[in-house]
Amino acid sequence: MWTLLVSTFVFLLYAIAIVFSVRAAQTARTPQGAVGWVVFLVSAPVFAVPMYLFLGHHRFHGYRIARQQSERVVEGIKTFADYSRPDPSTMSVNPRPFEFLAHLPVSSGNGAQLLIDGQATFDAIFQAIDEARNYILIQFYIVRDDTLGRQLQTKLIEAAKRGVHVRFMTDAVGSYGLANTYLDTMREAGIDVADPREQRGPNFRFQLNYRNHRKTVIIDGETGFIGGHNVGVEYLGEDPHFGHWRDTHIKMTGHIVRQLQLIFTEDWHWARDEDLIDDLDWAGSEAEQDMNALLVATGPGDETETGAMMFFSAIAEAKERLWIASPYFVPDIDVMTALQHAAMRGVDVRILVPDMIDHRLPWLAAFAYFDEIRDCGVRVFRYTDGFMHQKVFVVDDTLAAVGTTNLDNRSFRLNFEAMALFFDARAALAVDHMLRADFEASYELTRSLAQQPAHIRFGAPLARLFAPIL
Repeated sequence: MWTLLVSTFVFLLYAIAIVFSVRAAQTARTPQGAVGWVVFLVSAPVFAVPMYLFLGHHRFHGYRIARQQSERVVEGIKTFADYSRPDPSTMSVNPRPFEFLAHLPVSSGNGAQLLIDGQATFDAIFQAIDEARNYILIQFYIVRDDTLGRQLQTKLIEAAKRGVHVRFMTDAVGSYGLANTYLDTMREAGIDVADPREQRGPNFRFQLNYRNHRKTVIIDGETGFIGGHNVGVEYLGEDPHFGHWRDTHIKMTGHIVRQLQLIFTEDWHWARDEDLIDDLDWAGSEAEQDMNALLVATGPGDETETGAMMFFSAIAEAKERLWIASPYFVPDIDVMTALQHAAMRGVDVRILVPDMIDHRLPWLAAFAYFDEIRDCGVRVFRYTDGFMHQKVFVVDDTLAAVGTTNLDNRSFRLNFEAMALFFDARAALAVDHMLRADFEASYELTRSLAQQPAHIRFGAPLARLFAPIL
C-alpha cells in the first residue's frame, strides 16, 4: 500500500511538472527562461513544482481580471484628457514611445521640485498632509511601525479628524512585518485602509512574487509625490548599519498629479474592489512652471514589457548624455544591448550604483554585467557616502525621470512601478546638479571581474543565474 501511494505521488508530481513545463515553454519571457524552467521542472520536480507555483507566472492575471471588472477605471485611465497638450514642435524628445507605454498623452502645465534625501521628502509630505482639505491618497511599499511610521500615522489621523477623507494602502510583502494594531488604529480614526493581507482570491497566494513597489502620495488631486523613499527611520539615515541613506523623491503639481491619481485608483480597485472615479477631483489646475510631463506606470498586469521598454526608449533617445542612478543593476539583454550601443554611439553613459550592500544577490549579480558595458565605454560609479537607493535618470538636457523603477528584472517584469517623466530642460538641469554631487561621493569602477576578490569573482556569475527573479 505504501509503495502504491509513493508511486502514485511520484507519477502525479511528474505529470504536474510536464504540464508546467509546457506552460513555461509557451509563456516564458525569454528562450533562456523557458529552457531553465523546463530543465528544472523535469529534473527536480519536488523542488521545481512548488517554486513554479510562486515564481513561474508570466503575468499577474488576477490584476488584469480586476481591471476588466471595472470598465470605468480602465476607461478613465485610457481616455482621461482634461488637460492641454504641448506643441510637438517644442519637444526635442519623441514622446510617442512613452505615451504608448503609459496609455496617456504628455501634458503641459506641470511643476516639479526635487526632494533630496529623507528629511526634505517627509517634511514636504507632512506639510502637504497638514494642508489637505478634501482627501489624501497614500501608498508605500514598506511602512514600519517605528518613529517615522507613527509620525505618518499621527498626521493622517489628524487629517481624518479635520474631515479629510484618507485612503491608505501598502504592499503585503513589503510591509509584512507591519503590526495589525497600526492599521487598526487608523481604521478606528476613520481612515480607509486597504489591508494587503486581505487581498482577494486564493490565486493571490501564488502571485506573491509580484509586488506593488509604488510610493504615492496625492493631496486633493493638486499635489503629488513619488520616488524611492519608503516609511521607516532608515530612510532618514537613522539606521546604524546603513548610515546616510541617499534617496530622491519628487513633488509634483499640475496635470501629472491627475495621471498619478488614475494609477492609484487602479491599485485601489484591485485591493478593495472599489471605484474611486466619482469621489476624486479631476479638474485641477496648471502649475506655473508649465513643464511637459507624463506619468509612466508599468507592471506585470500589462500586455507588453513596459518596464524594460521605458528604459529602452529613454536610452534610444540619448544623443549626448545618459546618466542612470539605481540601487540594483540586473538588466535584461535588450537594455544591456541598448546601453552598449548608446556608449558606442558616443553618448556619455554613466551608471551610478551603491557600493554598500542591502540585498546581496542583486549586488553580486551586478558585477557579472559591469565588464560587458564597460568594454563598450559605459562608466560605472559606485556610491560610497552611505547607501544609495534613488531611481533617477536624465537624458541629454531634455528629459528627467524620478520614480520607483530600478534597473533590474524585478522592476521590469515583477513589480508594479511608476516613473514621473519631465520633458523639460529645467528638470534635467536639477537632476544634473544632483547627480554631479553624487558622482563626487563615488568612485569609478576600473577593476574587471577577474580582478575582484574571490567571493565576487565566483559569486557574481552564480548570482546572475537568478536574474529573472531578483
